[in-house]
Amino acid sequence: MKIQVRYFAAFREAAGLAAEPVETQADTPAALFRECAGRHPALQSYSASLVAINDEMADWEQPLAEGDEVLFFPPVAGG
Repeated sequence: MKIQVRYFAAFREAAGLAAEPVETQADTPAALFRECAGRHPALQSYSASLVAINDEMADWEQPLAEGDEVLFFPPVAGG
């Protein structure tokens, strides 16, 4: 299926781009992130990160559908 992936902040820097169309067999954002990390090795673990599907915050195991837009947000540090 075709998915649009958008990267934010440190993930954008690691991937070297803000967005990309992806042809994938991944059925969840977690699987999609692992696939993207295979193409962009500088992407780090998503364990403390956030994901959104079609501009709504989502769970990493939520099913994906054809045409979804998946947004990956790295962990935020501050204080």
